[in-house]
Amino acid sequence: MLAARTSPATQRISTRMVLPAGGLLLVLAAVVALAWSDSAATPLPVQPPVDTGATAWMLVSTALVLLMVPGLAMFYGGLVRTKNVLGTMMHSFAAMAIIGVLWAVAGFALAFGPNTLGGWIGWDPGNVFLHKIDATVSPGGVPDLVFAMFQGKFAIITPALIAGAFAERVRFRGYAVFIALWSLLVYVPLCHWVWASDGWLFRLGAIDFAGGTVVHISAGVSGLVAALYLGARRGYPQTAMHPNNLVMTLMGVGLLWVGWFGFNAGSSLTSGVKTAQALAVTQVAAAAGALAWMCIEAVHHRKATSLGIASGILAGLVVITPAAGVVQPAGAVALGFVASGLCYGMILLKNRLGYDDTLDVFGVHGTAGIAGAVLLALFVRAGEMPEGRAAITQLGVQSLGVLTTIVYCAVMSLVLLVLVNRTVGLRLGSAGEMAGMDHELHGEHGYGLLNLN
Repeated sequence: MLAARTSPATQRISTRMVLPAGGLLLVLAAVVALAWSDSAATPLPVQPPVDTGATAWMLVSTALVLLMVPGLAMFYGGLVRTKNVLGTMMHSFAAMAIIGVLWAVAGFALAFGPNTLGGWIGWDPGNVFLHKIDATVSPGGVPDLVFAMFQGKFAIITPALIAGAFAERVRFRGYAVFIALWSLLVYVPLCHWVWASDGWLFRLGAIDFAGGTVVHISAGVSGLVAALYLGARRGYPQTAMHPNNLVMTLMGVGLLWVGWFGFNAGSSLTSGVKTAQALAVTQVAAAAGALAWMCIEAVHHRKATSLGIASGILAGLVVITPAAGVVQPAGAVALGFVASGLCYGMILLKNRLGYDDTLDVFGVHGTAGIAGAVLLALFVRAGEMPEGRAAITQLGVQSLGVLTTIVYCAVMSLVLLVLVNRTVGLRLGSAGEMAGMDHELHGEHGYGLLNLN
């Protein structure tokens, strides 16, 4: 039997970490106790028959979206330096643990419950721990638990995306507390506004088929605010900081592409024509984004790069996300081309301005998410426009949704960053950053190599 080994780094558990974690657990326990008292057993009404085809597709889609999280871990992990590869990948896997529990305990009840606090959020006490939907079926024939788990994967991957903006310079405990608070106070309200039946953006007719505003703009803007607040990595930009494993990055983006079919086509919540339309434009937009990025690099640098094609794929996938259910393949090609051009330009601007959005979370997710959410109004297929409204009217509605998301995420994220940094600590110290997150925070090394640069 191997003896348990505990590094000095893992022994530094202080009350600064224990008290916030304990407080969060106490709050959750109080919520559970309150909700359970309001959810007395009542006879279930007659349920619609289960549509086995639609349910099977939603189960597959849920698994595909979860696959995106290790895909993201590989994508991000390959882009950082060797000494930070495990710490960076841990951000994605920790989100599966932390948000996976929070979503089941209260996140779903808050996101899809009836309006409360003036519509800022929803609340259904019966759905704490998903209690009320344990055996219910939606009118579309899919068990409600499948829908809840599908939506839970979106809640997991969104804060994991943010981590790329401040990669290589954050304490793990601070990150854990930040994403827990961010999920409840930023993601859940946005999810309610956009996708709940009584959310104000939903009622306004804003189109966000699979998460352009809820996922990508929120992650991009919050990541940018975090990068600016925490400051650049030690030595950036004077010191070259090369990716440790672009092979892993390419494998990661491949998994993201595969998982995105569940992300977008699964958001149809059916297994039919709408599903096929969303799947087709997802494929086309990703390919168009990759092709456009290769062409841009060929003109600008006289060569196409593996990182460039990965970035183009991601730009195309992000831009089509809000539009996947309402545009045709021609519109998907146009959006993919536009997204790659805008994202490429944003990354050049970042380099000129000198801020350290480490893995270009705003440069790709934020920029392409904004482009897709706004420009989809110009490509909506006939019959998909809410109430037959004109494209210019829809453009205004989309712009309002984007602007609201940007402002809300920026302000709330800054408040949470300051709070977490001044309590449990968020920015890694100079010595720890030099040693690397893997050794300093986790007592491990990703590759077992002596060269940790």
